[in-house]
Amino acid sequence: MSDRSTKITSRTVTGATPEEKRYTIFDSQIPGFGLRVYPSGSMTWIFEYRPGEGGRGVAKKRLTIGKTGDFTPEMARRIADGHRAAVMTGGDPHGSKQAERAAPTVREISEAFLSQHVAKKRGAATLASYKDTIALHVLPKFGSRKAKALTGRDLSHHHQQMADTPYAANKVLAVVSSMYGWANGPAAVLTNVPNPAEGIERFEETERGRVLSTDELQRLGAAIRLAETDGIEWQLNDDAKAKHRRKQAADRVTVISPHTAAALRLLIFTGSRLREILNLRWDQFDGERGLLLMPKHKTSRTTGAKVVVLNAPALSILNELPRIGAHVIAGEAAGTKDEKPRADLKRPWEAVRREAKLDDLRIHDLRHNYGGFGAGGGYGLPIIGSLLGHSPKNPRTTARYSHLATDPLRHAANAIGSEIASRMGEQIQDAGAEILPFKDTRKG
Repeated sequence: MSDRSTKITSRTVTGATPEEKRYTIFDSQIPGFGLRVYPSGSMTWIFEYRPGEGGRGVAKKRLTIGKTGDFTPEMARRIADGHRAAVMTGGDPHGSKQAERAAPTVREISEAFLSQHVAKKRGAATLASYKDTIALHVLPKFGSRKAKALTGRDLSHHHQQMADTPYAANKVLAVVSSMYGWANGPAAVLTNVPNPAEGIERFEETERGRVLSTDELQRLGAAIRLAETDGIEWQLNDDAKAKHRRKQAADRVTVISPHTAAALRLLIFTGSRLREILNLRWDQFDGERGLLLMPKHKTSRTTGAKVVVLNAPALSILNELPRIGAHVIAGEAAGTKDEKPRADLKRPWEAVRREAKLDDLRIHDLRHNYGGFGAGGGYGLPIIGSLLGHSPKNPRTTARYSHLATDPLRHAANAIGSEIASRMGEQIQDAGAEILPFKDTRKG
């Protein structure tokens, strides 16, 4: 049966029967509005029109409104009437719908932002940090949403829900703001889409710097030594399923590799960032001069490499560490053509931290600890800032370590590293570096 025309009502729907070929019953009141009947028996509401100036020379477009089970004839007619009004004023409903479907999602925007902007113009540590923030806090909540549909109200509500972790919450705002600024800028991924992070008040952040006590350093040193020798006993999860418990029981001890232990110690003795140590290559180690020549970090205002002055404990670690591949901290694919730097230290760090009874200690606190010992030794902002790689034009970051003084970097690095190693109970091998006394000026 060919297409036909009638005033569409509920009786039209109930009276329509499937035939060998699909057909359409058009409404006699609203041109283009119709009921399409398929051989399978399913029925959908449609709207047909000629876009632009119309006329028989313009091909028709068909827009599906929805299934008869989802829309009554009256509901579908109102929608079709709205489309017809849009067409009469020069609109193109089908084109708008296609554009809506093609509009990028938050996930797609974030992937382009990371690969086209952050990976090319920021350091590896920044890239890793942005990836973590997006993967953990942005995509689970907004990943499938159209980027232009993410509102400030949505993001503000999510920010409030993260009030217990103000640093992470504020990081979400910073990353989203940067992402939308890039997408609306030269990248032209979005056009005139409001930045949802704009105007949202950040949480107040208290200083997170921490200096470990002698007792804490002793426990930390003992935990690392235990982990690399006898191993640290697993903490079984009472809620784990039986098969998982059996697997845990068969492997009750965590033993870390020499490279993992070296990574933890280098973080402690150099104050470097996690990603700097994990990405460190052997060709960036100048053993003769006792230096690490790392790619500059995002905070650097100078050109060239970031120079890390190594102290005796750090030199000893590097001189004794087996060279397996291109990276100092060997990963699973070390020495192969597909070698990549190790991704993280989460599992070994959790085991060591638990054994040392330092549950609140973050791996980044090791950097603060190094800076704190520098302040305790009376070394000033320029010295501590240089050792930590802070920008010489922005000493505010270093100000948390207080006291102004001037001493050679080598003297300071050796004094700080040797003092930390001594309190950890670490044995320092002769690495060709002078071991210098440490004067602790901290109160208490």
